[in-house]
Amino acid sequence: MNRIVQVEGKEIQISNPDKKLFPGISKWDWILHLSRLAPRILSYARGRYLTTIRYPDGVEGKSFYQKNVPDHAPRWIQTARSGEVNHILLQDAPTLIWLGNLACLEFHVSFDRADRPGYPTELVFDLDPSVEGFEAVMETALLTREVLNSLGLDGVVKTSGATGLQLYVPIQPKYPFAETRIISQFVARYLQEKNPRLITIERQVKKRGSRVYFDYLQHWKGKSLITVYSPRARREATLSVPLRWEELKPGLTPERFTLETVHRRLEEEGDLFAPITRPAGPHDLSEILTFISRH
Repeated sequence: MNRIVQVEGKEIQISNPDKKLFPGISKWDWILHLSRLAPRILSYARGRYLTTIRYPDGVEGKSFYQKNVPDHAPRWIQTARSGEVNHILLQDAPTLIWLGNLACLEFHVSFDRADRPGYPTELVFDLDPSVEGFEAVMETALLTREVLNSLGLDGVVKTSGATGLQLYVPIQPKYPFAETRIISQFVARYLQEKNPRLITIERQVKKRGSRVYFDYLQHWKGKSLITVYSPRARREATLSVPLRWEELKPGLTPERFTLETVHRRLEEEGDLFAPITRPAGPHDLSEILTFISRH
């Protein structure tokens, strides 16, 4: 039997609430988890172009990407057009719960905001291991932070919710993607040259070997990345969770952070992504761009 919920004055029908979306997690459980995570997810995702992945029959069934707002969306769903795509904007809890009812299990958002398209709000570095294990990608993240610190930059690291790590550096949103790409490429090539056995910028998977892929190309207009506190469509129901840098040490695994464990972590740690969502002083990149252009 369907259920009706009231979320911030919006009435939303939850269909098939007993359907299993993850092992041991029904759609109703999923909706309850999303309602608790909504403030954290929305703190970064609000105002950004959304791409979501839907799993109508749960993580063990087929999936498809949804970029365009569906025709049956309620009138109160806010949208923004980017090129030929009319994206949903994840503006509020009712929108999140409505998407949850559609079995949207992953929420990916743009690097720029709909009110200032083409100008990212962070430098983002996406680190993907090529083989099992979390040690190499943690080492790569720490080496990346050392380089960023040498440039006068710092940021927050988060799990991808899958096997990788992602670094976010808050910047003044006045640099187009072409300029942020200059810095990302500079950092990536420097790290690869200094650590050729650990890091690669090779796009072809078969040529990476066991090295960590430093993906500086993902940070671009029209592309997206899993948003902070979004779950991933994995049997373990893992999430993309921000970390303290001190946590990057042997024994850490992304499987530690799940729908079932994240709420206690938030109570104990608070929102470690706050330096990104509420930056005290986003970095100015002008001097770094000048330095790179001269060298």
